[in-house]
Amino acid sequence: MDLNAAADLLYALPPAEFTAARTALVKEVKATDAALSREIAGLRRPTVVAWAVNQLVRRDPPELTELLTLGEDLRQAWQDQDARALAALSARRTGLTAVVTRLVADLAAASGQRLATLTEVEQTLDAAVVDAEAAARVRQATLTTALAYSGFAPAPVPATPRTPRQPPADREARRSRELAEAAAQAEQEAAESEAALADWARELADAVRERERRAEKLAALETKLAEIESKLAAAREKHTQAAKRADLAQRDETRARRAAEAARARATAARSRAPLPE
Repeated sequence: MDLNAAADLLYALPPAEFTAARTALVKEVKATDAALSREIAGLRRPTVVAWAVNQLVRRDPPELTELLTLGEDLRQAWQDQDARALAALSARRTGLTAVVTRLVADLAAASGQRLATLTEVEQTLDAAVVDAEAAARVRQATLTTALAYSGFAPAPVPATPRTPRQPPADREARRSRELAEAAAQAEQEAAESEAALADWARELADAVRERERRAEKLAALETKLAEIESKLAAAREKHTQAAKRADLAQRDETRARRAAEAARARATAARSRAPLPE
């Protein structure tokens, strides 16, 4: 596994499952590739909008392919200063952007995810249309946040389709919804981070206990080994002493046998010298 494969695996998951899956993958990879595990740990959890766009890219609908291809044509027309082509592409772009935005929203809803606003989806698609680098990032399906293009859009097409100006009350309500969604997501990410930290703490505590257990087992084995070595030394000493005693006994037996043989020889000699009776 490399970083691209890990990212492809993680960014296919719902945002709520991302952090736990990343933690598990880091733990799995760490044993064999510490550097890769650190890179995986640095992968950011995607926002709901980024996740929804990623999932649509993975499904590769023809409408999205058409929109991204239109973006290539639009950028070429801008480079060629082809006003007629720009006008024609502009008309197609507005409708395609709306269609693809709706596909993203429907996909999110079908997956149980709620998009508080479609503005960030539209901005991401606009960025992919007018900027080649943004289009490449979208095609990778590993976005972590929505995209926004801050440069000049190909004239005469605006960077985003013009929409009626919202009344102040509507803008304030929309802003409140966006802030509430951002706060809820930040709170969820904080909770997931705390859960991941708790998991790491438990793993560390388990590792410490395991090391202490092994240290105690090693100490017990060393004590047992010392006892065995002591008994072996005592047995060797006993064997040495027994061998010495056996050697002394053998020598005593040899001397006694030789003394007995000498006594028998003297007795025999004495009998041979004694006079016979008359």
